Amino acid sequence: MMIKKNFKMVLDFEKPIHELEKKIAEMEDYAKDTGLDLSEDIKRLSRKAQSLQKEIYSKLTPWQRVQLARHPDRPYTLDYIKYMVTDFLELHGDRYFADDPAIVAGLGMIDEERVAIVGHQKGRDVKENLFRNFGMAHPEGYRKALRIMKLAEKFGFPVVTLIDTPGAYPGIGAEERGQAEAIAQNLQDMFLLKTPVISVVIGEGGSGGALALAVGDRVLMLEHSVYSVISPEGCAAILWNKKSNSVGPKEYENASDALKMTAQDLFGFGVIDEIIPEPLGGAHRNQEETAGSVARSLQRHLEALTHMSAGELLEDRYRKFRIIGEVRERV
Repeated sequence: MMIKKNFKMVLDFEKPIHELEKKIAEMEDYAKDTGLDLSEDIKRLSRKAQSLQKEIYSKLTPWQRVQLARHPDRPYTLDYIKYMVTDFLELHGDRYFADDPAIVAGLGMIDEERVAIVGHQKGRDVKENLFRNFGMAHPEGYRKALRIMKLAEKFGFPVVTLIDTPGAYPGIGAEERGQAEAIAQNLQDMFLLKTPVISVVIGEGGSGGALALAVGDRVLMLEHSVYSVISPEGCAAILWNKKSNSVGPKEYENASDALKMTAQDLFGFGVIDEIIPEPLGGAHRNQEETAGSVARSLQRHLEALTHMSAGELLEDRYRKFRIIGEVRERV
């Protein structure tokens, strides 16, 4: 497996690693052009780069994890479909208004299991991001998602949702077409689906736009993904906005910490069921390896859930969400 090294963006805390990798690439090119044997020097720098990676990524702050979750080279829904799904057939439209490219939905095979797949889709460049609306779905996107989920229920297919959105689109048109109602309908009907549902937060899990695809029997998160009711920037603007409107990285860091939005925090609270490990340096460094980890986790949970009756699924799903946030007093 090749590890991608030509990234669109290098985060501030990644720069020391990037500089070392740049030097290694230059030495490899120089050795190739001149015929000199620089293998020992290259090995030494490679070990140093790997050691630096381990040191940096073992001490990530919540705000740094937010930045990783938003990395433009991070795998999106269509990337996961490419690597872990066979015979994928995309289905379009909500049968009410239009098709929404911000959500991809269809049927395919994961291993030997036929599943329905629904996920947010961001773009890789400006043109594609405008087409995908930066992964922010309109009401027709959520209605399309629910239509595919109900189709899966009809034919007895499990549902897999992949979540990666800043939130539902807050534009006037979306509000006029019933954004809140569409999200609420998804929440209600996903609780009633008589087929297994597994939700995976693969990047950003933002507010109701994420929750509308996240009512699952199992909710999983990638190691460097985040899931929260509001973004750190939005939270900081509300809590610490000054007259000069000068909120910045310090406030974003404080908000990220206070929101407890990382996979590690949410696993500790019992909000999610599993943290899926990412390659060293994040999912963007090896998309194929990340997709393999997600596929193995899905296969394991699907095997367990497909042996449960519809009644057991509904009861277990209700109980799972009912106890989130439960307060217990010590006697």
